[in-house]
Amino acid sequence: MSQIKINGISIEVSGGNICISNGKVIVDGNEINIGKNTHDVTIEGNVRDIKCSGRVTVNGNVSGNIDAGGSVECGNVGGNVDAGGSVKALNIKGDIDAGGSVRVERR
Repeated sequence: MSQIKINGISIEVSGGNICISNGKVIVDGNEINIGKNTHDVTIEGNVRDIKCSGRVTVNGNVSGNIDAGGSVECGNVGGNVDAGGSVKALNIKGDIDAGGSVRVERR
């Protein structure tokens, strides 16, 4: 188990799969209460996959994929990034699909 933070709330994770949609936050299959702001989410720590209906910032790495309805800002991504807005990352190993600008430090 490892620990991450979502909008400042500490959460124990085993797999690191996060889904944020319709005001609900599901982490590794368990619903977590992080308050009302689920449209603009900040995650501290490393996770596997993220699916988010809004904007997501990851202060860490994502070993799998990110699917976001808004913009994405993150460290390294081991898979694909699909964003409705812009994408800013250190490195993305997979494909990038963005509705806005893309800035990747190294690829």
